[in-house]
Amino acid sequence: MRYFIQFSYFGKNYHGWQKQPNAITVQMVLEEALSKIMRNKVDLVAAGRTDAGVHAKQMYAHFDFDEIKDTADFIYRLNALLPEDIAVQKCETVQHDAHARFHALERSYEYHITKNKDPFLKDSAHYILQHLDLDKMNEASRILIGKKDFECFSKSNTDVYTYMCDVKAAFWKMEDDKLVFTITADRFLRNMVRAVVGTLLNVGTGKISVDHVNTILKSKDRGRAGVSVPAKGLYLTSITYPNTIFDNG
Repeated sequence: MRYFIQFSYFGKNYHGWQKQPNAITVQMVLEEALSKIMRNKVDLVAAGRTDAGVHAKQMYAHFDFDEIKDTADFIYRLNALLPEDIAVQKCETVQHDAHARFHALERSYEYHITKNKDPFLKDSAHYILQHLDLDKMNEASRILIGKKDFECFSKSNTDVYTYMCDVKAAFWKMEDDKLVFTITADRFLRNMVRAVVGTLLNVGTGKISVDHVNTILKSKDRGRAGVSVPAKGLYLTSITYPNTIFDNG
């Protein structure tokens, strides 16, 4: 049977999601805990990859195994094995061909910025001292919406079949004492959100104009975009799937 698990993690202690030699990753820790409970090797296929230090409020992965009779007990035992910075919320059966990555319709990310030095946010938000023009940053964000080539915001030498992404939403808003950027798209390129945020911050500080974001997009040149902001402020917040892949869909 095929299962989807929904989980979250605080990325500070991990070298991203994907397994790699000589590094602790979320995939490695989660697969080890699953394999221990199942008493068999379990391989996870996730909805995507997050880089070192990036957090996930909602991530999905699928795996194949025999029937799990009591999912509530399974989640309880799995969470008991996992470290405090990884938690599983759901485990449910899906159609046999459901794929955590390829069936995802949309993904959303948030980037958190604090304007006040706060020791309690040092690992979860990016501290910026300069004044930021929120209106101009939102004006520039609207330029990103639509199906466009985002090569200028992609990590260099990335092996992808296309740089086209369909951005559904992109906006900034104040949440309590934090400035939060939200972006939703059908897919994201490696390092894309952090490069987008770095570019929009250049608009907010007056380093570049709103219209210059269009010029950067058309250039397809990573060197023209802003620097990548630190990973600690980035959160994968939600992934949307068609209801038809779930057994109750």
